[in-house]
Amino acid sequence: MDSNKIIAKKKVVTIIENTKLSDDVFSMWIEDDEIASLVKAGQFVSLFCNDPTYMLPRPISVCEVSDDKKKIRLVYKVLGKGTKEFSLLKENDTIAIMGPLGNGFILENKKTILIGGGVGIPPLLELARNLDTEILVVLGYRDNQTFLADDFKKYGKVYIATEDGSVGNKGNVIDAIKNNNITGDIIYSCGPSPMLRAVKEYGKSNNIPTQISLEERMACGVGACIGCVCKTNEVDKHSNVKNKRVCKDGPVFWAEEVSL
Repeated sequence: MDSNKIIAKKKVVTIIENTKLSDDVFSMWIEDDEIASLVKAGQFVSLFCNDPTYMLPRPISVCEVSDDKKKIRLVYKVLGKGTKEFSLLKENDTIAIMGPLGNGFILENKKTILIGGGVGIPPLLELARNLDTEILVVLGYRDNQTFLADDFKKYGKVYIATEDGSVGNKGNVIDAIKNNNITGDIIYSCGPSPMLRAVKEYGKSNNIPTQISLEERMACGVGACIGCVCKTNEVDKHSNVKNKRVCKDGPVFWAEEVSL
């Protein structure tokens, strides 16, 4: 995938809104017309904690860009002390940010299947907003806290899979696809590695081109530290071994490029 323009500088921005979507998932709108005007679906930003003891930023995918291209929405899960700090921020508070970073999805206006799981769901919303085609959305959750599901209904038909069976299909996203006879000409997916592994195999078995966005722990976020590599099927020109940097070369790849 071709590298996109990066604003590799840290800046301070204003929080417009920070609300709770479920027990541990929050939605933050921040104002910055520079980032909002450049970001592409699938890219991410790095958010810095105000507490100086947390040195490394947290990578968070862009969920949505406002229609006026002045604000971006970040939907994140509280997983540790850093994201806990983010969840406590309020309107008019400020936060340091860097981005947009990484490579986004390559848009193809074919009959599309969007497949998201857990915190891999948010970046698919901006993708749905930018596609001009029939969209079928398959979302996987653990339970009945189906955050963002209603947002996707504006852009396509939504199918839900829950591990406990409390909403929609009991099981995983592949179960939901098979149970509902969902078909398409291209797949875009983001979620945990076991899910992406299954999506890759499903796409391969059904001859459907598949783009996947990888979730990976990151340090620098700009490709310098080599801390977020993934295995690939070809030798990388940067490192001369079979791997790529998720932050710089990804996070979006064609499924056949990477080994899961």
